[in-house]
Amino acid sequence: MKTFFFIAAPVLVIGIGVLSIWFPNALWWYILVGPLVLIGLIDTIQAKQAIRRNYPIIGHFRYLLESVRPEIMQYFVETDTEGRPFNRIWRTMIYQRAKNQRDTTPFGTQMNVYDAGYEWLEHSMYPVASEQIWADPRVFVGGPDCKKPYLASMLNVSAMSFGSLSKNAIEALNWGAKKEGFAHNTGEGSISPHHLKHGGDLIWQIGTGYFGCRTQDGKFHPEKFREKATMEEVKMIEIKLSQGAKPGHGGILPASKNTPEIAAIRGVEPYTAVHSPPMHSAFHDAKGLMNFIKELRELSGGKPIGFKLCLGRREEFDEITQAMITTGIKPDFITVDGGEGGTGAAPVEFSNSLGTPMRDALHYVHNQLLGYDLKKDIRLIASGKIISGFHIARAIAMGADLCNSARAMMISIGCIQALKCNSNECPTGVATQNPKLYGGLDVKNKAERAANFHRNTMESFVHLMAAAGFRTPDECQPKHIHRRVSMLDTMTYEELYPSVKTGAFLGVEMKQ
Repeated sequence: MKTFFFIAAPVLVIGIGVLSIWFPNALWWYILVGPLVLIGLIDTIQAKQAIRRNYPIIGHFRYLLESVRPEIMQYFVETDTEGRPFNRIWRTMIYQRAKNQRDTTPFGTQMNVYDAGYEWLEHSMYPVASEQIWADPRVFVGGPDCKKPYLASMLNVSAMSFGSLSKNAIEALNWGAKKEGFAHNTGEGSISPHHLKHGGDLIWQIGTGYFGCRTQDGKFHPEKFREKATMEEVKMIEIKLSQGAKPGHGGILPASKNTPEIAAIRGVEPYTAVHSPPMHSAFHDAKGLMNFIKELRELSGGKPIGFKLCLGRREEFDEITQAMITTGIKPDFITVDGGEGGTGAAPVEFSNSLGTPMRDALHYVHNQLLGYDLKKDIRLIASGKIISGFHIARAIAMGADLCNSARAMMISIGCIQALKCNSNECPTGVATQNPKLYGGLDVKNKAERAANFHRNTMESFVHLMAAAGFRTPDECQPKHIHRRVSMLDTMTYEELYPSVKTGAFLGVEMKQ
C-alpha cells in the first residue's frame, strides 16, 4: 500500500488531471481522489504513528476510535484477572507518558474501591518534597564476589529477544535505555548489532539454547561466552532457568521469523522453527547451577551474574538456597518472573495454568533469602506486569530491589496488543521480521517515547514515595500496602504475605 501511494497514486492523480482538460467530468474525480492521495502520502512520510505509516488512510480509523476511547470504554471495557478495568486504562497511561502528554484522570479513580482486589498505598500526613529524596533512584547490583557491580535503574526493559522483536524495536528500546540510563535485557536470542548500535546498557540473558555462546551441537561454549560477556555494553549476565509465561518449556521462534540474520546471530539454521530445550545442559542440579554461576563470573571478568526463574516446586528453590550455603557461591541477583508474564508464543495451557504468580513467588523467594541470611548479598528483580509507579512500589514493599517491564516498554514504542506476535504480522512493526511492517517503526521517534515512559513512570514512583513520607525505598514495607479482600474486609500485605526474620532458617537441619 505504501508503494501505491509513492508511485501509482501520483501517476493516477496526474492522469486524472490531464483527462479533465478534455473531459470536464473527470475533474470531480480529481477533487475526490486528490485529497485522499495527499493524506496517504503524508501518512507514509510521517514517523510518529506506525499504523498510519504501514496502513495509509485506513490507519486513521484506529486513531479515531482511540480518540473517543473514554466515552466508549463503558461498552468495550477490558478487565484484568480480578475483573477490574485493565488493558485500556494502562495502555492509555503508557501512551500519554511515552508522548509526554498529561496523564491525569478526570473524575477520580476508574476502579470500584469496594471491589475485592482493589489496592492502595498508605499516604502520610507529613509527606516529603519529592526533590528532597531521589531524582533518579538506583540500586547497586553485585555481591561480595562481584568485581564490577552495576548501578541499575529501578525500572528496566525485561527480556525480549531480537527475533521475537524486530530490529527497529530493539534499536528503539536500546536507544531509549541509553537516553535515560536504564538497562535493556537481550532475551535469550543473544546480542545482536541492533543491541549495540546505540550503546545502551545490556543484561545478556543466557537461555537453554546458549544462543551466541553455543557449540555446533547446542552446548555451552566458554570462549564464545567470554568474547561477548567482556563487551563494555554488557553490564550483567542472567541465566534463564524458566520464563513466567511458559515455565518448563523452551523458547519458541517460528520459522517465518528466523531470518538469515537472526539465524547467524543465534548459530542455527535459517527459516527453521527454533525450540529451545526445556532445561540446561551445562548443569543438572542446584550445586551445578552455583558452579555455573562461578564459571560465568570468572569468564566475564567479575560482572554481576544472576538467574531468572518462574517459581515452581518450592522444594527445588530450597535446594538452591541450601546450595548457596554449602558451596559458598551466591548469585548477584535473582529475577522472579510471574506466571502471569507475557510472551508472543506459548501453549495456552502453559500461559494460563502453569507457574506461580509473581507476588506469591516474590514473597516466597524473599522469605527464603531472608531466612538463610542471604538477602544482604543478593538483589531481587520483580518481573510480571510491572506498568506503573504503584506496581514498582508494591514490588519494593514485597522485597524486590528493582523491576523489569516488557509489555509496558513494548506499548511505549507503539505496540497495540494486536495479538499477532507469533504470526509475523504485527501491524506496528514491533514484533515482526517483515521489513514492510517494521520499516514503519521510526527508531528515533520510538526511542524518545521509551525514554519518556521510563522517566515519567519513575517520577510517578518517586512522587508516590514522597506522598507516603518515605525518604528511601527501604522504608516502603508490606504493612503500607492494603488490599480489599471483600466488600467489608481489607488486609495489609504484611497480613497477606507475612515476612520471616533474618536468619530464621539458620540452624535448621538442611537436606542432604
